[in-house]
Parts: sequence; C-alpha cells; structure tokens
Amino acid sequence: VQLQASGGGLVQAGGSLRLSCAASVRTFSGYAVGWFRQAPGKEREFVATISWSGGSTSYADSVKGRFTISRDNAKNTVYLQMNSLKPEDTAVYYCAAASRRYSGSYTGEYDYWGQGTLVTVSS
Repeated sequence: VQLQASGGGLVQAGGSLRLSCAASVRTFSGYAVGWFRQAPGKEREFVATISWSGGSTSYADSVKGRFTISRDNAKNTVYLQMNSLKPEDTAVYYCAAASRRYSGSYTGEYDYWGQGTLVTVSS
C-alpha cells in the first residue's frame, strides 16, 4: 500500500485547508486510516482516525470540533478538512493506513505511512 498525502500549504490563523490521502491499493475499504502530525522538535501525535466504512471516527481533543475526517472508498482517498486553524496546528501531517477495519491513536497500530504534507498557520 502506498499513500500520498497532499493539500498542505500556508494559511492564516482562522483559515481552512483540506488535506487528501490517496492510496494505491485494490481494496481500500479494508483499511482504517489515520492522520498524524509532527511539529518541529516534537513527537508525532495523533490527529484523527476513520474506520473502513467511514462509519466511525475519532479525534484528538486539540482538533475536535475544528477538523473533520472523511473518506471516499470509490476514489481510494481519505480527507482531513481543517477549519479555524491555529498557529499551533503548524506541522507536517502524515496519513497512515492500518490493515484492519478499525484503528486508534497509536502509531504502532498503522502499517503504512505516507510522506507527509506541510501545514503552516501564520498568526
């Protein structure tokens, strides 16, 4: 499974971005997908996860109510809609896929990782 994250960029505080994670796999619906982020000098942290069907989602407290994760299995793509962005959201954002229908917030649960896309939020 190869994952390609895109959609990052520079945005002002309060703005929005939508990240995409495109997967090269025959049956994308067999995988749960998560988004993680890593700011300079910090450890990688969980952002959001979505189950194989999209019916179950979970978010880090820091993004709850501002970010929305969704997926389109027909397009083999998972999205992360980010609204009301804050400077502390600045990080490289990574998508990851787990070879199971549901996954959580631990990096060790994920088997495949994309290359990351940089999000910079200016104040």
